[in-house]
Amino acid sequence: MKCSEILLFASFCVSWSSAINIPSKEEPKKLKYLIDPPVFAEVSGRRGDNVTLPCILQTKPSHYKVKWTKLEPKHVGPENIIMISNAHAFKPYGRLGARASLRKAHIMDASLKLSHLELEDDGVYRCELINGIEDESVVITLRVEGVVFPYQSKNGRYSFTFHEAQKACAEQDGTLATQNQLYKAWTEGLDWCNAGWLVDGTVQYPIIRPRPICGGELLPGIRSYGPKDKRRDRFDAFCFTSQARGSVDYIPGSFSFEQAGQACERQAAELALVGQLYSAWYFHKYDQCDGGWLRDGSVRFPISNPRERCGGIPEAGVRSFGFPNKMTHLYGAYCYR
Repeated sequence: MKCSEILLFASFCVSWSSAINIPSKEEPKKLKYLIDPPVFAEVSGRRGDNVTLPCILQTKPSHYKVKWTKLEPKHVGPENIIMISNAHAFKPYGRLGARASLRKAHIMDASLKLSHLELEDDGVYRCELINGIEDESVVITLRVEGVVFPYQSKNGRYSFTFHEAQKACAEQDGTLATQNQLYKAWTEGLDWCNAGWLVDGTVQYPIIRPRPICGGELLPGIRSYGPKDKRRDRFDAFCFTSQARGSVDYIPGSFSFEQAGQACERQAAELALVGQLYSAWYFHKYDQCDGGWLRDGSVRFPISNPRERCGGIPEAGVRSFGFPNKMTHLYGAYCYR
């Protein structure tokens, strides 16, 4: 065998050996003090519920503190500390701290109890054990159960800046949806051809049935325009709401907007918000084949059992007649109490 051939063969063997012995990625560091993964990696609840986010110690250092934090999406903004606790004291912080406490079911329990869940509580939380030498942490996801609904201004399509969209959702018993909430709504059947703001400042829309007027014949999914200018750019909104404390009822009639409000007042109620109607439809399968006024001046009706004479659309949902003239005497009233 020629020398050049020997060198080539040796080079091939070295290359092959290197390919075989590629070092594997480092395994995640095994925690010494905290049980990881947590007892439950995800906890869910509805608005108003009390929930517990698990964080359990397997061994205890001689001195330590427990710090609970809500992590902001993409780690944007300041650290949102909920509470810091040691063996002698408990100090709450911010909006969440007022509703937070440690469960302390046993001496190894550092789980966080959150009372009266709110829409904004949805997200990722971190339980951190701090002893100044080997700090450790685990993360738990809290999912607030609810429904996403598209919302458009009475002034027409694409009228909201980001902050106007936030305000509009809040006025309808909601908050701007997260990307995860919009994705879940898409998996449950939300197909909407208008782009809307999300809470992270991006603009997106969900498509199940691709069609030319909705971004072309791309695959089904969440279409995204990415982050947009919060002050200048204008779109619709995707709002999120959860279980409401009260109930929604329909009063039949041919009311103007003002008369509809008066009809609700006679029942010791008020015109329902859009989010309250969606909540009744989503959580209680509310089904009413009659258009009715809502407090924002729109006319809608909820359908859980689709049929030809109730909008003619095969999917369940909340149908909308938009924002008719408030003097129109054609519709009933959806009341909330």
